[in-house]
Amino acid sequence: MTGGHATTAAPADTGTGRDAILRAARRAFTQRPYAEVTIRRIAADAGVSPSLVVKHFGRKEELFNTVADFGPAAAELLDAPLDALGRHMVVTLVTRRREAQSDPLLRVVFSLGNQDERSLLRDRFHEQVTDALTARLPGTDRALRAELLAGHLLGLGATLSLHREGAGALATPERIADLYAPALQRLITG
Repeated sequence: MTGGHATTAAPADTGTGRDAILRAARRAFTQRPYAEVTIRRIAADAGVSPSLVVKHFGRKEELFNTVADFGPAAAELLDAPLDALGRHMVVTLVTRRREAQSDPLLRVVFSLGNQDERSLLRDRFHEQVTDALTARLPGTDRALRAELLAGHLLGLGATLSLHREGAGALATPERIADLYAPALQRLITG
């Protein structure tokens, strides 16, 4: 395994199975040790051939590095002025979840407590999300506030996952932001 990783946004799936492969790989790498994950099993879970997985992602290591890359999601979540950042993060997170049918950050939660290669997910999350938040925040306690912000975002994703068919599924991203973003904004402004 290497520590190198790309931070470019993944192209949209155009019927090629790429998104299904990524969803299957995210499940596999967050739920099992790296050594137990196989391209063949990811392909079966995605409903595609192993050769298609290799065509899109190359070796297992490259697929893992794609799964472990939070950079594009962080860049999109942080792409707003500080005075509107809380609302932007909520609307963006909810919208992306609905479009991709998966959460851009939540996979890191499944790596908690594991000491194998999945710890790379936590390291990348800290580097690409929490550290990026810290760098954006003004004032004192920036690192603490960034960790709490990351926790709020993960909590929102977990709540929406837990209640897939609940009130949150019926609410617009803007309405969810009306209720959830003020707590985030308070952490942002300090």
